[in-house]
Amino acid sequence: MTQPNFTILFVDNVTKSAEFYQDLFGIKPVEASETFGQFILQNGLKFGLWSRHTAQPPVTFTGGGAEIVFQVEKDGDVDAWHRDWKAKGLAIQQEPTEMDFGYTFVAADPDGHRLRVYAVHD
Repeated sequence: MTQPNFTILFVDNVTKSAEFYQDLFGIKPVEASETFGQFILQNGLKFGLWSRHTAQPPVTFTGGGAEIVFQVEKDGDVDAWHRDWKAKGLAIQQEPTEMDFGYTFVAADPDGHRLRVYAVHD
């Protein structure tokens, strides 16, 4: 069965977004231009940034309609990521909170794409 292996976000400024994700992921993009950037993450996922101004067919929706999710091991890790991201100036959309699936918070990238960090609870 074929499974997805590539996620693309449509962004306003590829250079700015690539710098943001380079800092967030701790790796350099494998491809970087004014219209497209690509990272290959440690788990093999390809993560792309495509200018919403040049994408075809034209993009009619921007950030916030989905989430990029990072699972961590424990609640303390959620708090540590929250402190780190807040110190880096990320916009926090939801402070750390307990939800039915676990402990979580949500931040946003420069284009408003939601970034969720969570520790699952059994």
